[in-house]
Amino acid sequence: MSQVNIVETTFPVRYAESDQMGIVHHASYVVWMEEGRSQYIRAQGFGYEQIEREGAFLAVSEVTVRYLAPARYGDNVTVRTWVEELRSRALTFGYEIVNAESRTRLATGQVKLIWIDREGRVIKMPESVRSRLQS
Repeated sequence: MSQVNIVETTFPVRYAESDQMGIVHHASYVVWMEEGRSQYIRAQGFGYEQIEREGAFLAVSEVTVRYLAPARYGDNVTVRTWVEELRSRALTFGYEIVNAESRTRLATGQVKLIWIDREGRVIKMPESVRSRLQS
């Protein structure tokens, strides 16, 4: 992955994300991946709000997560995000979630998205987005 642009987003595990034993609920990892994706796009110089103003939206079509070790309340986690596949009508992000201090791998995952318009019809990725994601 040395040639891949990776954006890291670090934050503390919130109490609401964990159970009574302090272990993070599995659904929280998907929320963290979404935050990583938002930060990745911001790091490219634009945001979802700009894309949506142009009438293009990203709809999740598939999510996969492989859980490797538990995150716990009080930990800081880092979400490492990159573009795994860029197609004319689809975009796949890859993720690695690690403990920010120990760098222990907690989870890996992928989110596949499709480009749609306001009516929900599949469209091509806006060229302004493609050019920024390819750089």
